[in-house]
Amino acid sequence: MIKKEYDAKLRKDHLLNDNGEEEKKEMSSLRPLTLKEYIGQDRVVETLKIAIDAALKRKEPLEHILFNGPPGLGKTTLAHIIANEMGTKIITSSGPALEKGGDLIGLLTHMERGDIFFIDEIHRIPKIVEEFLYPAMEDFAVDFIFDKGVHARTHRYRLEQFTLIGATTRAGLLSSPLRERFGITRDLDFYNEKDLARIIKRSARIINVSIDDDGAHEIAKRARGTPRVANRLLKRVRDYAQVKADGLITKNVAIDALNLEGIDELGLGDIDRRFLKTIIFNYKGGPVGIEALSATLQLESDVLIEVVEPYLLKTGFIIRTSQGRKVTERAYRHLNIGNFDRGLKLWDTSTDPY
Repeated sequence: MIKKEYDAKLRKDHLLNDNGEEEKKEMSSLRPLTLKEYIGQDRVVETLKIAIDAALKRKEPLEHILFNGPPGLGKTTLAHIIANEMGTKIITSSGPALEKGGDLIGLLTHMERGDIFFIDEIHRIPKIVEEFLYPAMEDFAVDFIFDKGVHARTHRYRLEQFTLIGATTRAGLLSSPLRERFGITRDLDFYNEKDLARIIKRSARIINVSIDDDGAHEIAKRARGTPRVANRLLKRVRDYAQVKADGLITKNVAIDALNLEGIDELGLGDIDRRFLKTIIFNYKGGPVGIEALSATLQLESDVLIEVVEPYLLKTGFIIRTSQGRKVTERAYRHLNIGNFDRGLKLWDTSTDPY
């Protein structure tokens, strides 16, 4: 089960990012290092500023923090910024990687006072490992059990006070005991076009790309409200501009480059269109369950739920009902497909260019 979930996460990363190591390093270099540099999520940032300042004045570690939101909105970036602002070390892991209690205990026992322990995809932690987190978060201790049966005995190992930062794309899957142990819980929402354009212009300066305001706004408009996607699209447009437009990114250059990438004016890509067309043609517009869509599209259901659906829900192309997913009239109009109320014949996903 753990391997299946880990493979699904790799698939999500593939959909959101380019795969090369150089690309990952370059993306990492675009991350802001302080809250002052961080763009967007104003309420979250203000909350963190107050919490960090208060903790520094008291000379105490921060409370445990939980970030919830779709992939690519800055949860990992915020965790690194918090460690930098607090002047402490950060240790990173992920839910699928913590397969056994010993994996978690090994990390916790090597932490120093005030260190940040960041767990990505925290909702994927196995239950047996999660139970070790309860005393670690609340009492800063872990309990070891020796021997079995009538000879069983326990030993409590005291930990240094640390801050756990959890990131999840599906807060509903977190158990109540774990969720209630976080002192600060914040939801990250999709970015508006203005903030994304600022992020794109900042990234362009870092990677030494010339871009005008209209070019930045055109990329922002198609970035699905997600900084990670915005930076990825910027790099694809950069390549196009260097070959076709003397290196300057204008609105027309951005349009041509992103049309070539299959990204339309609202940010929908190939997988989004396949998702919508499958519901429209194969299931008469819905409702249809996520497992049926997963089987038809040959993609993991977690990928559809965490990567594809959030933006389609946000933009009003689909709705969720108790029976499943339904396509809205807006999707029919956007895809220029027939009449919203008219029955449509079955669509073969293997032969469609999208």
